[in-house]
Amino acid sequence: MGNRGYIVCAAVVTAILLAAMPSYHSTSLMAGSQNEPNEPKHFTEVMLGLIPDRISNIVRSPDQRHIAFIAVKNNKSQVVVDGNAGPVYDIVGEGTLVFSPDSNHMAYAVLKGNKQLVVVDGNDGAAYDGIWKNTLVFSPDSKRMGYTAQKGYKLVVVVDGQAGPEYDSIVMKGISTPIFSLDSRRVAYMAWKDAQRLAVIDGEAEPRYDDIGSLVFSPDSRRVAYVSRKSMKRQVIVDGQAGPAYNDIGKDPPVFSPDGKRIAYRARKDNKWQVIIDGQAEPEYDDIPEGTVVFSPDGKRAAYVAKNNRKQMVIVDGQAGPEYDIIREGPPIFSPDSKRVAYAAKKDDKWQVVADGNAGPEYDSIKEGSPVFSPDSNRMTYAAWKGNKWQVIVDNQSGPEYDDIIEGSLVFSPDSRHVAYTARNNYKQTIVVDGNVGPEHDSIKKGFPIFSPDSKHIAYMAQKGNKWQIIVDDKAGAAYDDTLEGTLVFSSDGRHVAYMAKKGNKQLVVVDDQAGPEYDGITSFPTVRGEGFEAIAIRSKTLYRMFWKP
Repeated sequence: MGNRGYIVCAAVVTAILLAAMPSYHSTSLMAGSQNEPNEPKHFTEVMLGLIPDRISNIVRSPDQRHIAFIAVKNNKSQVVVDGNAGPVYDIVGEGTLVFSPDSNHMAYAVLKGNKQLVVVDGNDGAAYDGIWKNTLVFSPDSKRMGYTAQKGYKLVVVVDGQAGPEYDSIVMKGISTPIFSLDSRRVAYMAWKDAQRLAVIDGEAEPRYDDIGSLVFSPDSRRVAYVSRKSMKRQVIVDGQAGPAYNDIGKDPPVFSPDGKRIAYRARKDNKWQVIIDGQAEPEYDDIPEGTVVFSPDGKRAAYVAKNNRKQMVIVDGQAGPEYDIIREGPPIFSPDSKRVAYAAKKDDKWQVVADGNAGPEYDSIKEGSPVFSPDSNRMTYAAWKGNKWQVIVDNQSGPEYDDIIEGSLVFSPDSRHVAYTARNNYKQTIVVDGNVGPEHDSIKKGFPIFSPDSKHIAYMAQKGNKWQIIVDDKAGAAYDDTLEGTLVFSSDGRHVAYMAKKGNKQLVVVDDQAGPEYDGITSFPTVRGEGFEAIAIRSKTLYRMFWKP
């Protein structure tokens, strides 16, 4: 059975807390001031508790509002969540701490005597000979919990505290077991028994095969599919029904439509590939590239990329489009309303964006991440290179030329009325909104610009000299030694903006250009809370929850 994957423990000094966080946490916890906090207006904080000297395995909740870690004292371990210490055990498994999707529950594996068990919200589960790491998983609704456990020389899947049948092995292949459906009502996993593999769905064992894989529930949770192999033939099993046998099935799992009513996958028969949609085989091609089969958001349309005679084409609703030398890697892009489809293609050393079957102007290159549809599906934009210059094309209108358009920066506002991106000219970067060029900066951080939820404001992080600042609607905020990437967030009503900044060896949250209390480290990004924000921070080996309210 190889490595049994039992839980392990590692005890480290408190300074590891900062080392385990993003790279900007460079200050040791031991360096904090002992002064009482001087709380600026609108900012308040609540002490959560002291941080022990030896901790490890720091984990943040999905909503960034909670933090948990393993504390070690006198060769015993316990999990501390938001400063509240849980029960003491011989060992808490390193790498086993898991928050539920709603951030309200915590689970982890422990050693107690000579047995291992899973603790959920402070309550001990049944004892087993081993708990397999990386298998603890909550259901999407956070109400259920499962994991894989060792029982003698057999493995069992435990769901809601109930152990299933014993198997020789549980097939993981890089995924957590068990697998919950999106509505959390169903559960499935893959098992190995007597040198054969089988799927166990809702507690019922499916037929055995030489191999199985790619198990997936439909988005509506009503259907389930996986790939099986018997001898040298492969089939897709959908809702217990085996499809036709093929020489090969694509490594990418079967694709369900968003409404769960349709299913598609790639299959090879002899030397030809084809897409099977709802059990019906599409025409044969030399190849169907992996990861290109896609359904429209409404599930009524399907598209994929095909190759024939060294040419590539996009197939939409069974109709082949024009042939090109190269189709940009990845699936064709459907608009949010499912009515339009677009992709980038190359022919005779020239690139074009093809939208609804119509090829646009020729360019020397099309930027990765292009094209992009607006949320209302009525508009489209992309970045193109021609004559050593880049420009953004919005609704077939070309914008100003630049030395570069930063990849991934092209974005529509939520109301679809505005489009913005980051451009570079002569080693300076700027934000362009609706063709209007903003002020120049030495650098602009990745992931920007960002529109407010109401589409009335735009913000980004920019560098000038050796200082960083936030720019909101072209107005520069206070300068700091650094502003932390990925931390900028607008309030739910779009009226306020918060972010994390570094000032000397201290870190702070800034809201509407007002600096909050200084901390030795901020352990979670600012998150929206009602009309304001909150974060978890550290000062003098003490954990605080910080609030900002208007």
